[in-house]
Amino acid sequence: MLHLRLITPSDRTAEAVALIERTVGATHVAVIPGAARNPRGDLVMCDVAREAGDELIGALRGLGIDECGSIAVEDIDLSLSRRADKAEEEAPGEGADAVLWEHLADATHEESKLSATYIAFMTLATMIAACGVVLDNAILIVGAMAVGPEFGPLAGFSTALVRRSPRLAWRSLLALIVGFAVAMLVTVWFSQVMTWLDLFSEAALDATRPNTSFIYQPDAFSFVVAVLAGIAGTLSLTSAKSGALVGVAISVTTVPAAANAAVAFSYAEYRQAWGSTEQLLLNLLGIVVAGTLTLLAQKLFWARHKSRSNAEARA
Repeated sequence: MLHLRLITPSDRTAEAVALIERTVGATHVAVIPGAARNPRGDLVMCDVAREAGDELIGALRGLGIDECGSIAVEDIDLSLSRRADKAEEEAPGEGADAVLWEHLADATHEESKLSATYIAFMTLATMIAACGVVLDNAILIVGAMAVGPEFGPLAGFSTALVRRSPRLAWRSLLALIVGFAVAMLVTVWFSQVMTWLDLFSEAALDATRPNTSFIYQPDAFSFVVAVLAGIAGTLSLTSAKSGALVGVAISVTTVPAAANAAVAFSYAEYRQAWGSTEQLLLNLLGIVVAGTLTLLAQKLFWARHKSRSNAEARA
């Protein structure tokens, strides 16, 4: 269940409440007249089944409530109510399958911001991965994958393509390009410092590395795994199962590939640098393609489901 808290101008409260009451899956409606001070208006609260949430939020935005007042949405972890149980039963579809497009757009918008924290995580992850490739240590590679924040902009780019939002697409693309560029440049410097300290060596990079050689040797499986990870990551975002993102993060070799390319470049090992770059681009492409197609499939599924439900209701 979702909890909606609205601030509505007094002259629009009746219309908003009527809309909520007509929504299948909405319940626990409460109105406190004149409670809001900034902006002035009434406070309207209700609970709605997740599978009906996107339709209700879209309809409220259609009334302009987001412009003249506010719409706040929260997840309800526990709801002990027969009315809530009935609302979930009446709402079409399953809550775990529902997509809250406004929530997805907001989440990916935040995750795709080019911030100092984002750059810091990207840089730290790439430097950790650099240690992993030189030491041929798979544990460090996995740790670097988990630290890397690059899935946020990738998901933002896929969302922007589906929602036709050029601004979000540009923001996400900028975060990816700048993030990887800065991280790789810093890692080149880091590699030189570690070489000066006699902790990195060109011999270690050229040696047989059974645990990490896949990073600079892309093949068909690289793209397949990236596609599967992109589908899983997108589903984890749309279904609010964010814990699955950790598994997605350690499934693709974006950050380790960038790290290997940076270390190889610092030693003028251009063969490894190019192979790592290919691996990086294959993974990025696979995730974006899979994420976009997954969102399109979900959008089509819910459109057909809504049309079928409306037809049944009219019958």
